[in-house]
Amino acid sequence: MQSIELQQYLQSFLQVDKFRDYAPNGLQVEGRAEIRRIVTGVTACQPLIDAAVAWHADAILVHHGFFWKNEPQVIVGMKQRRIKALLAHDINLLGYHLPLDAHPQIGNNVMLARQLGLVDARPVTDTPQELLWHGRLAEAMSPEAFANWIGARLGREPLHLPAAKSQIATVAWCTGGAQDYIDQATALGVDAFISGEVSERTFHSAAEQDIHYYAAGHHATELYGIQALGQHLAQQFGLEHRFIDISNPV
Repeated sequence: MQSIELQQYLQSFLQVDKFRDYAPNGLQVEGRAEIRRIVTGVTACQPLIDAAVAWHADAILVHHGFFWKNEPQVIVGMKQRRIKALLAHDINLLGYHLPLDAHPQIGNNVMLARQLGLVDARPVTDTPQELLWHGRLAEAMSPEAFANWIGARLGREPLHLPAAKSQIATVAWCTGGAQDYIDQATALGVDAFISGEVSERTFHSAAEQDIHYYAAGHHATELYGIQALGQHLAQQFGLEHRFIDISNPV
């Protein structure tokens, strides 16, 4: 398919125009016009680009791309090397941030729910851009058992900030760096909140509001949406797709 066709499809499918974001969503670095092979990955780091080059990919689709707000605008150092590699090999880079978090079918939040076996998963409609989700466990667990379950399902032990509740039945979550949704999660009355990252203030918020908090890893909670997007495109358009995981403990 043509690059412009892929861009137009993703603009509509991911409902990009609904979101106010911290980086451009869509084509970030232009490559060749025809796309047959796509690589997906969480972050547009150099090892991912190198792997895409080795596989002769025509396009890379990521959740974390380039040109974030408040970062230096000059193209030097690490950013120069990354972009130079893309241009030298005529590879398109497309990035989708909040639209990929929120998508109800293949987004990071719904895919995390499936990975963790959470049921009745749905977005909280009165939160900004519907990025906070909530649901419940199929069966209630102790807080310690739920931490072990998260670690087993995501391949990374979460940081658990405990509360007084002895059982966890209801959960809210938002993937990535969404620890400050803990107050909105508490307002829902859930027993636990899951996100990717954690801040010093999160400890006090969890303890004082009696909500268990699990920092399950930014990378670990956002592995699944971009994979699902690549698989969707492969099925929809007959593209060759390869997900490449560049491991990240954060």
